[in-house]
Amino acid sequence: MTASTMTLPGSPHLAYRGPQLFIEDLAVADLARRFGTPLYVYSKASMLAALSAYQRALKGRDHLVCYAVKANSNLAVLQVFAQAGCGFDIVSSGELHRVLAAGGDAAKVVFSGIGKTRAEMRHALEAGVMCFNVESEAELELLSDVASGLGRTARVSLRVNPDVDAGTHPYISTGLKGNKFGIAHERALATYRRAAALPGLEVAGIDCHIGSQITDTTPYLDALDRVLDLVEAVEAAGVPVHHLDLGGGLGITYTDETPPSAETLVQQLLARIDARGHGHRKVLFEPGRSLVGNAGVLVSEVLYLKPGEQKNFCIVDAAMNDLARPAMYEAFMGIVPCVTRDDVPATHCDVVGPVCESGDWLGRDRDLAVASGDFVAVLSAGAYGMSMASNYNTRGRAAEVLVSGSQAWLIRERENPAELFAAERLIPQG
Repeated sequence: MTASTMTLPGSPHLAYRGPQLFIEDLAVADLARRFGTPLYVYSKASMLAALSAYQRALKGRDHLVCYAVKANSNLAVLQVFAQAGCGFDIVSSGELHRVLAAGGDAAKVVFSGIGKTRAEMRHALEAGVMCFNVESEAELELLSDVASGLGRTARVSLRVNPDVDAGTHPYISTGLKGNKFGIAHERALATYRRAAALPGLEVAGIDCHIGSQITDTTPYLDALDRVLDLVEAVEAAGVPVHHLDLGGGLGITYTDETPPSAETLVQQLLARIDARGHGHRKVLFEPGRSLVGNAGVLVSEVLYLKPGEQKNFCIVDAAMNDLARPAMYEAFMGIVPCVTRDDVPATHCDVVGPVCESGDWLGRDRDLAVASGDFVAVLSAGAYGMSMASNYNTRGRAAEVLVSGSQAWLIRERENPAELFAAERLIPQG
């Protein structure tokens, strides 16, 4: 298959023009030479196009799309979504600091996560977040105490675990009884009664998030039915429920997955909500991966081609510290040359990095026609790439670039070694 006809998963803003891979109107290899590698590159147009699918489906409804910050928390990425009218789904006080620094509105923030500390609750209350997605009865009691101590009211939504199998990787499944997330469905009614009775709290809604990289609408609809059953029981007990937070988790195409479009998913969920008489309620969604996943690539330089008796290796300068998904989930991510060439044969190889771990691989059993000094792009790397990066082996994290048309902005500088240990201290001599 020639580059001009090569089909790439995901964003239409990433495509070959002749032998060159382009992101919007810029050649990826030129960006690699300009900013160095490893390098994360994101398409602004791709992010906004993904968001518009949700917004079109929700037009005319009382709703809020809350971008899940954990997917990609770069300030410029948050700025793009804030300017597009998004709220934000956060899971830490640090993420709240990021949202505010990027120009986000605290009144459009939902605070999720199972391990909120007293200090984090205080910070969120003082900032004026929209709602806390509470995940345990113990958390509910602590939040009541913190809010009462500040003389404030915390609006709460209970995250309910509906015991629905999302059919995804076990590490990113969150809606089963064996998962750590949410309040068990059978305990939810009693917990709502308790929430309504506690000082400093106001019941605002109900929340459900069953997992990530979901490629079928059926688990969403099954979970929604259980949530609506519970809403009806809670309101029958005299506790009003104002909004439905249906979470995120919609999958993207990494290889041959065929997830439903955001429009299709949202339309089916809204139709079920309306059919059951709940169309008057505000609806929240918390997409992350589906907004940024296919908007980004990780660009890396080929260092060496190393033949072996059992395996051939393409050694690149990006590693598991830059992109943890393959090592962590055995995730498949497409890897393509930034400039195709016909003067070298394709090699069947594993694409690996310099980190001293056998788990340091980006792709297994790939056919690549590349040579030392060439650049390759790891596709669909906009979500859970840089946000999960580390400094293992004292490696500075990659630079990040945002592209819009023919413009490119450096939105995060590459870390240098001195920055990595600037907060460390030697002990006194002797």
